[in-house]
Amino acid sequence: MSADGFNPALLPAGLSDLLPPDAAREAALVEAMLAVFGAHGYERVKPPLLEFEEGLLAGSGAAVAEQTFRLMDPVSQRMMGLRADTTPQVARIAATRLRGVPRPLRLSYAGQVLRVRGTQLAPGRQLPQAGVELIGADSPAADAEVALVGIEALAAVGVAEVALDITLPAMSPALLDAAGLSGEQRAALGRALDRKDAAAVTQLAEAAGPPAVFLPGLLAAAGPADGALAALAEAALPPAARAIADNAAAVIAAIRARAPGLRITLDPVEFRGLRYHTGVAYTVFGPGRTGELARGGRYMSGEEPATGLTLYPDAVLRAAPRAPEPRRVFLPFGADPTAAAALRAAGDVTIAALSESDDAQPQRCTHILRGGTLEPCAPIVKD
Repeated sequence: MSADGFNPALLPAGLSDLLPPDAAREAALVEAMLAVFGAHGYERVKPPLLEFEEGLLAGSGAAVAEQTFRLMDPVSQRMMGLRADTTPQVARIAATRLRGVPRPLRLSYAGQVLRVRGTQLAPGRQLPQAGVELIGADSPAADAEVALVGIEALAAVGVAEVALDITLPAMSPALLDAAGLSGEQRAALGRALDRKDAAAVTQLAEAAGPPAVFLPGLLAAAGPADGALAALAEAALPPAARAIADNAAAVIAAIRARAPGLRITLDPVEFRGLRYHTGVAYTVFGPGRTGELARGGRYMSGEEPATGLTLYPDAVLRAAPRAPEPRRVFLPFGADPTAAAALRAAGDVTIAALSESDDAQPQRCTHILRGGTLEPCAPIVKD
């Protein structure tokens, strides 16, 4: 507590410190996931934390404008934004610095984002992200690749038995457009779909007439992908909606061809989330109650088709099994540096004494090096 009564450990709402050993665990998880991305040809980029507002919030960046912190650049006297999502920055890099690179362009990234507000389920405002973007390819195979690369990255850090939830953000607007709905009637039906209020959706859809009448059935079809695809196949959808349904079926078939055991669900009329998604959108859920581990989908990167997936390392950290921690070896003052180097090369952590009075226990050491031999330390007795 400072002299004026302020507690220096107090942080703004939604911000927190990540302490040992979790900070190291999260960093290791990110690097392991990036290694998987790189093995699939996704090359890493590193956009800045701050950009001029006009560039940061252009294109797909407009979808996160309300979540973006802004400040004045004291050098240029122009407004800047602090990124709330990395995907728009990668899209800018692809459209400018890498515009001459042959397509499709595979890029990956990792870094922190800051948002004006958290959510009820995720109150944090500073969030780590790691992800991939596949730019310049418009095919079910591209959508499938991005989803499966993300799932492989999760498996690499020990998170298996995930579920892939696919949504079609453009389906409901396509049906509402075909029904000619606008104004309050359209807004009311949209709100009912958001709430998953089946009774209200049925009432409003019947009043709107075809093709909105398909919405209650598609709302009820949400669940395992096979059932939802069957409902889409049976519905007499207008051309734009039919194209969306056929594309979803093709994407799911491409995913199953490479991952037949993956659990896939499909919600045909869910359209919440980032507003820049133009095709299939994904959410990857972890086992048990670990929640959302990743989110992504198809969008437009400037004038190019693109698809991407963002993984949330803080959520992955909670879902991943805790690996055994390495031995912490105490090196008495004056210990042989060659022996210490050999221990580190073998994966051990060494803690060197800085004086002859230093002790192993305060350093949480598990072993001590004595005369070239490792001996277990006495267990720490807690009060």
